[in-house]
Amino acid sequence: MIAPRKRVRNVIFDFGGVLVTWRPQEIIDSFYPEPELREALRTHAFQHDDWLDMDRGTMDEASVARRCAARMARPEAELRSLFEHVRAALQPIEPTVALLRELRGREGIKLYGLSNMSETIFAHLSGRHDFFELFDGIVVSAAVKLLKPEPEIYEHLRDRFSLDFSESVFIDDLARNVESARGTGLPAIQFTSTDQVRRELEPLL
Repeated sequence: MIAPRKRVRNVIFDFGGVLVTWRPQEIIDSFYPEPELREALRTHAFQHDDWLDMDRGTMDEASVARRCAARMARPEAELRSLFEHVRAALQPIEPTVALLRELRGREGIKLYGLSNMSETIFAHLSGRHDFFELFDGIVVSAAVKLLKPEPEIYEHLRDRFSLDFSESVFIDDLARNVESARGTGLPAIQFTSTDQVRRELEPLL
């Protein structure tokens, strides 16, 4: 990774795949037993532009379900239930939650969140898990109509919370988001496990 120029004072966490589980294929496989429906759901929901529009905040869940149901020729209620299935699948990654709590207890460290997520899913998570209260600030893509890896979302985070990127580090599980963050001057660690992040993060603090 690119080393920050100063001691890190701001640790920025992605949510899906870092703080809560995000395994779309497992969600798909547990939603439909039929291979052909699994493939259709992957194509027409999770990998479709409508899902990105939902994360960007320009399309709501009901519209995504309705349009996906039409593409798949399946009942709309069936696709609406997919979102309850998604919410149920988003479970805390407990070792990362423990790291978050440890960092909260360290003097001089501030915590921020930066996630591609719909506002309804974020509302579900933040209302269910108290660890979201540990953050000093959170940017959710749908609320600001921007998506990682667009550089503008990192710049929005920086400007909104007056962050010095040379004193910050971003943790995300996707290489494209890590690379785009670095391109804006925000040092980043690609998450593969909490232990790995802990090893890379500790020398920077």
